[in-house]
Amino acid sequence: MANGSVRDIAVHTLTGESTTLGELAGDKAVLLVNVASKCGLTPQYSGLVELQKTYGERGFTVIGMPCNQFMGQEPGSAEEIQEFCSVTYGVDFPLLAKADVNGADRHPLYTALVETPDADGAAGDIQWNFEKFLIGRDGTVAARFRPRTTPDDTAVVQAVQAQL
Repeated sequence: MANGSVRDIAVHTLTGESTTLGELAGDKAVLLVNVASKCGLTPQYSGLVELQKTYGERGFTVIGMPCNQFMGQEPGSAEEIQEFCSVTYGVDFPLLAKADVNGADRHPLYTALVETPDADGAAGDIQWNFEKFLIGRDGTVAARFRPRTTPDDTAVVQAVQAQL
């Protein structure tokens, strides 16, 4: 990102409050994930909750941004998303308002994030639900993990630990 940090980009919480990743996460490292409730990858919520539980006290947080762009797999209202996440998976990390991650209406946060290459050097559009971006305390994007890379994958865990 040319000016500033992704931590300074305006976002809205699932309940509609205006904030930034920096305000929401404080000085913590962030794993930002575009999430969906009706996706084959939705069980990754369990791994995200475990990452939060394991590293939350050490300066880390997961933040989920629901997205309905991939085969309509996040059709719910903010209330339905919150209920599904907390009841089904025990999600206790912050959730943002539903937003587009690709295309003409792409959220400004994702406009900045998609410039980051993955481990294979590929940047560009989000491939599917549950693509993950690890953002360091300084606001730099430290790593990008494609959707099928699970939260308990060694590469994710090592990258998170390196940010603590």
